[in-house]
Amino acid sequence: GRPLPTLDPPVDPLLAVTIAEALGTSFLLAQGGDNNATALGPGGCWDDVENPQNYTLRGPPSPVPDPLAIGAMDGVVLGARLARGPLPVADLLRGYYGTGNGSEAGRPPSSYRRRDFGALAGRGRLEKEVAAVLGLLRTLSPTPKLLRDVGTQEVAAVAHRAAREFSERYVECPTIVPRCLWGARPYRGTPALLRPPLGSVFLHHSLEPAQPCRTFGACARAMRDMQRFHQDTRGWDDIGYSFVVGSDGYLYEGRGWHWVGAHTKGYNTQGFGVGIVGDFTATLPDPDTLALVRDELLPCAVRSGHVRPDFTLRGHRQLGHTDCPGNALFQEIQSWPGFQ
Repeated sequence: GRPLPTLDPPVDPLLAVTIAEALGTSFLLAQGGDNNATALGPGGCWDDVENPQNYTLRGPPSPVPDPLAIGAMDGVVLGARLARGPLPVADLLRGYYGTGNGSEAGRPPSSYRRRDFGALAGRGRLEKEVAAVLGLLRTLSPTPKLLRDVGTQEVAAVAHRAAREFSERYVECPTIVPRCLWGARPYRGTPALLRPPLGSVFLHHSLEPAQPCRTFGACARAMRDMQRFHQDTRGWDDIGYSFVVGSDGYLYEGRGWHWVGAHTKGYNTQGFGVGIVGDFTATLPDPDTLALVRDELLPCAVRSGHVRPDFTLRGHRQLGHTDCPGNALFQEIQSWPGFQ
């Protein structure tokens, strides 16, 4: 057939086959559907934390559910790595996902997917690539039905919205591992609703486990141990923290954004309790873990409307008779935005 047209900007083939086409068509479909149509999400759950076999989405699927978005980001990161030089795919995947390395010395490279994807395809570039690939699809004969009556301005608007929403959801905010994925027990009783935006964030350390967790398996076990302690020994309805931070690069959902926690006595309705796995009396979490809370979680909580822009950050010891979050960590957070 006739040669494909030259576009400005030209379509990046790696981004086209991983994310740009799926993202553009997803937002076109959502735009043409009912008012409740969504283009991104949801996430899902495995049937068994220790021996997963089946994955079930937690809501009505969109054209780009979370697993597809995660796979697309990995495709961009790994594709860029392969473009620099040949490497056996098995070695590439083993190194990236950290399987079989037998070490908890550092985070697997895959835990940096959001940062690395953002560096390769920031919001501005992603918008250009979505517009370019939709422009290319419009020139095909026969024109896809989805694009038959779509003009250049509409393509630009779809690309802008798609890049913005994808970046906000998957690049600019940290990954939160849902309760079902770390093997949470059910909540006991009836949870009480929070009324966001809240004005405070309270920082804690777990003390026990005393060692930071550096793999998903270790962090999931730490979550289950803390939940058992809080429910069975303390007699609480659930794990007390709103969120827990592992040194594997992920946040773990405790009570989450919507339910009153049991983290800071007398103040649980006023703010979110964020715990970091480990004892930080004498040593600090690694710099990447600190950055995950300071530079990703806190700004994302403000942007998403869960926390007020003028929020106050405090260590647990400021509001109760405790050494939490440890001397070293408490000293560190005094230089963070919002600390009082």
